[in-house]
Amino acid sequence: MAKFTYNRLIFYFKFVYWVRTQKQKGMKKQLIIWLISVMAVVNVYGQNEQFLVLEFIKVEPNKVLDYLEYKEFLEKVYEQEKNDGHISGWDFWSLQSGSDLEGENFQYLTVTYYEDPVSMMNGNNMNQLINSAVQAFPEMSAEQAKNKIASSLEMRDLAVRSYMLEVARTDDDFQYTPGILATFDLMKAVEGKFQEYETAEEQIFLPLHQKKISNDLMEDWRFLRTALPTGSEAKSTHLTMNIYRDYIQFFNSMEFEDMEMTDKEQEAMLEGLKSRDQKWVYLATLQSAVR
Repeated sequence: MAKFTYNRLIFYFKFVYWVRTQKQKGMKKQLIIWLISVMAVVNVYGQNEQFLVLEFIKVEPNKVLDYLEYKEFLEKVYEQEKNDGHISGWDFWSLQSGSDLEGENFQYLTVTYYEDPVSMMNGNNMNQLINSAVQAFPEMSAEQAKNKIASSLEMRDLAVRSYMLEVARTDDDFQYTPGILATFDLMKAVEGKFQEYETAEEQIFLPLHQKKISNDLMEDWRFLRTALPTGSEAKSTHLTMNIYRDYIQFFNSMEFEDMEMTDKEQEAMLEGLKSRDQKWVYLATLQSAVR
């Protein structure tokens, strides 16, 4: 079976657009539906890439305790989602510092992991979440689950949701557990240097981060690209996740950047930096993880 790739996803979007234009030229509706269905099936099966949805969340101060209580409920729901194969993982991070997206003071970030783009796009299906909540809490009726999920919308402002594809990651087996640290660095590739930037991350920065892991200065690193087509006005196109065991490792890692790099590595790194603009950086602590 054909392996799913990001380029295949882009091809699918282009194919759908082409089919729609053909409708104006007299193509029969039944044929259009059949062709789109075939493309969807071919693209979904046989893939092994990872997709992530990041949601930056702002909660009003007087509703923080209520939202954290809801987070405990949501964790159980996502455990059921994981057991049912709808997701492959879920993280809840508290944001501690960093430059704010659009000037917002976000306090939390959730990261949901999927094995394919269709599951990713269906991740916020209300009926599916209600069903998972009823399974996780048998004493709860579907109506009660629906009301609990709906009430959470009044507690928080979800202003930023990013659909992303993992492009590269370090070779490690680190397990995400509550208490670990991360920086989430949102990047925008310089116009005309999209491929140059990705090449820099994979050929220059990935080996540097792998070296950090070998020297016990980092635990995990991931490079993500937006999974949906974006225009030139997009505020970010990529993101890196930099994972640390604790603050000691985090600060030691910062020292490594200044003291342990060779002249050749520094030159290559500086050249790679020219291909992207680092938009925002958040320091975060993992509060909950479903695996």
